[in-house]
Amino acid sequence: MLTFFSFLTTLAVLITVHEFGHFQVAKWCGIKVLRFSIGFGKPLFKRMIGKDKTEFVIAILPFGGYVKMLDEREMTDEEREVLNPFDLEHAFNRQSVWKRMAVVMAGPIANLLLAVLLYCALFISGITGLKPILGEVVEGSPAALANLRKGDSITKVDGTTVQTWSDVHWIMLKKTMGSSFVDIETTHDDKEVHLHHVLLNGLDKNDLEGDFISKLGFKPFQPEMIAKVGEVVSGSAADKAGIKIGDIILSVDDLAINHWENFVAAVRQNPGKDLNLKILRGDSQISLNIIPECTIEDGKKVGHIGAAYHVNESEINNMLINIKYDPLSAFSKAIEKTWDTSIFSLQMLGKMLMGTTSLKGISGPVTIASYAGQSANLGFKPFVGFLALISISLGVLNLLPVPVLDGGHLLYYIVEILMGRPVSVKTMEIGQRIGLTLLGFLMVCALYNDINRLITG
Repeated sequence: MLTFFSFLTTLAVLITVHEFGHFQVAKWCGIKVLRFSIGFGKPLFKRMIGKDKTEFVIAILPFGGYVKMLDEREMTDEEREVLNPFDLEHAFNRQSVWKRMAVVMAGPIANLLLAVLLYCALFISGITGLKPILGEVVEGSPAALANLRKGDSITKVDGTTVQTWSDVHWIMLKKTMGSSFVDIETTHDDKEVHLHHVLLNGLDKNDLEGDFISKLGFKPFQPEMIAKVGEVVSGSAADKAGIKIGDIILSVDDLAINHWENFVAAVRQNPGKDLNLKILRGDSQISLNIIPECTIEDGKKVGHIGAAYHVNESEINNMLINIKYDPLSAFSKAIEKTWDTSIFSLQMLGKMLMGTTSLKGISGPVTIASYAGQSANLGFKPFVGFLALISISLGVLNLLPVPVLDGGHLLYYIVEILMGRPVSVKTMEIGQRIGLTLLGFLMVCALYNDINRLITG
């Protein structure tokens, strides 16, 4: 239900903002608006508002919306004959090309402005992130070859100061778009600054779909976690075996367990197998047998017992950093973030078209709904960040010069300015067919990726 309602909220906010952009600029330009609709199909709610008697509609299908303006090209001869001559002056098709361009651009720009406002609010309220301290560096990986080591604190990536792992991930992701290496500046216990030259050319076009940064050998630092049980799920294998909160796992089948990760690995690798555990409970050492339940992850059988780590809150807090900005700095950073994300989206799309990046990066409604639910489950701030990201995607997508999108209409008006006359109806019809074909291909690709993610996890 959380996924369903967060997805509906995402659609409602983004569509309303987009269409309101078209609507408001049309009103400012003196254009008569006949209908403002959120959704398609049968109206669930409608009401006439304003001196122009604009019909505001909420329809049953929430996957889009539209603003219908007075336009002679869409009228029958009978409608044109009974129309008030005064209203004709306010028809969309009778406005200057500059006003028409402004109306068309207003929707995508409204989405980009929404992203700026959302990011600004997040930066003012404060962003909590994981400190960019390196954990175990994978042997033979690009990070290891660049002499990075466990405990290094990353201070700069490509000359840009970073404060969280999210900063590191974002800058490195951008570097993969056009560079074969990235320079990383670190400090260690000695406080000396070290510069590392990390190669990126080992990544292929499918790596960016997953956790590419771990493939380079980068893993966040984790404190030493003794295998102490902090939670036991009722009715789980751990509960049935008699494991209690506070138990410390000493060994699994005589294999010594030093860290919680070792215990998790031993359980996952032995689904359905009877395991003998040596446990320290208080001052006593006891022996228990447990059979991990078998589950399927990414097509493989793994074991689960329904026990969780005992979290030391002070250890977690030491790994986190909370960053706040004053309103002016937050606004500036929000603009920068929105701009960077927009440019990166265009770069990714260009690389997909050239075949240098996998088409798996295209997501459809199922994936968007899934991420909406996941971000909402993490809290209000993650959901706001997700909303800003999708708003940017919607704005950028609609500005593409594809007929039937806002960017396609904008292209027609640019041609009109250059040629001194409007594009012919026949040309627009051909363009519409091409645009619908391209959008159809995009939808099929997105749905295929959605279904593939559901099947493969």
